[in-house]
Amino acid sequence: MTTTAAPQSSAARSPWRIAWASMVGTSLEQFDFYLYAYFSAFFVGPLFFEPLGPAGSTLASFSTIAVSFVIRPVGALIFGHLGDRIGRRATLLWTVSLMGVATGLIGLLPTYAQAGWFGAIGLVLMRLIQGISLGGEWGGSVLLATEHSRPLKRAFYAAIPQLGSPIGSILSAAVFIVLSVTLPESAMSSWGWRLPFLLAIPLLLVSVYLRRRVEETPVFMRLAREGGRERIPLAEMFRSRPLALIIAIGAAQLGIGSYALMNTYTMNYGSAVLGYPYLQLLTAATIGALLQLVTIPLFGALAARIGSALVVGLGAAGTALIAFPMYLLLQSAGFGVLVAMMVIGGILPTMSWAALGGLMSDLFPARFRLSALSLSYAVAATVSGLVPLATAGLGAWTAQAWWHPGVVLVALSAGTLVAAIAAGRHAARSD
Repeated sequence: MTTTAAPQSSAARSPWRIAWASMVGTSLEQFDFYLYAYFSAFFVGPLFFEPLGPAGSTLASFSTIAVSFVIRPVGALIFGHLGDRIGRRATLLWTVSLMGVATGLIGLLPTYAQAGWFGAIGLVLMRLIQGISLGGEWGGSVLLATEHSRPLKRAFYAAIPQLGSPIGSILSAAVFIVLSVTLPESAMSSWGWRLPFLLAIPLLLVSVYLRRRVEETPVFMRLAREGGRERIPLAEMFRSRPLALIIAIGAAQLGIGSYALMNTYTMNYGSAVLGYPYLQLLTAATIGALLQLVTIPLFGALAARIGSALVVGLGAAGTALIAFPMYLLLQSAGFGVLVAMMVIGGILPTMSWAALGGLMSDLFPARFRLSALSLSYAVAATVSGLVPLATAGLGAWTAQAWWHPGVVLVALSAGTLVAAIAAGRHAARSD
């Protein structure tokens, strides 16, 4: 894979076109990743960890989610370095290829009933590969969009790849909803769960095609032409911007952690503890994600006007205010209230999510920007990957008290709010 693409037309290099191409590729990769989030909430435990019993298999299921987050910093180190040395475009071709192959292979794994613990070992291995892939995916997608744009528009274009997360969530939930409606439960548990993962193979071909048509960013091409690339980007980042790295990690906590809390833990909690049919939960989550298709670009435009750090902070403060009321109402709600909770619980964290790429891009110079974005995001994702497991443990310790998920959501919000305030001050000093 080469560091630069062949010369293309000015239309092919337009920031708008490249931002949307970046978003499509990220959407397909997030589709692969979210497939497993829904899969883990309902099928991983019984199919792969059956001997551990209901409670043990649930914890093991959430642990396989945590594994892919814990390994992300390794992927960030690898692909961050490559992205700052050989280019953003070439690196993204590798990340999407790893994700597609690993996801497709999950659909071929044998269950515990078929091959004992062999399937569980393979599952953990594929999750490790998925996590390594995502370690370099997010930062590369954001920079592919922002480094083709003018500085004043950077916050808006940084929000466009963020659409990949709700689109991936919508597509993966829609697949499971369709399968749940068309297949009996016995068929779904027997072989139907494999079909969404096998879809990753044709989607991989689409992703590679789209990313091969995207040109390398002008920012990286200028660095390469002028000899401005760092020999060891990560070392220079730690030397010159250690505080910015800490700020970026904190700012990402709510945007990533709220997805882990809502799309994984709350799905399982609502089904197993509160008694909601899981099809209702999937439908409510999908409706909430559809709304994000509108709110993310709007919040990105707002960030371009008033600053990314301020938008991230407003989202964090608002989420902290609604966390406990939301989970209180969720205890005895009909389907309409359930949808409303998913919508309300999604809008405010979405503010922090939409402006996150712009905030991080403002913190770091181009010569080690991909290493910085990838590592900070990966470390934040590692912490957030423990959210379902930690929340489940807190629920068990409090006898499933209604407020226990709210405690976690408020903690995530508080960390992001403090980081957003620090980011605003850091950016002002830099300016």
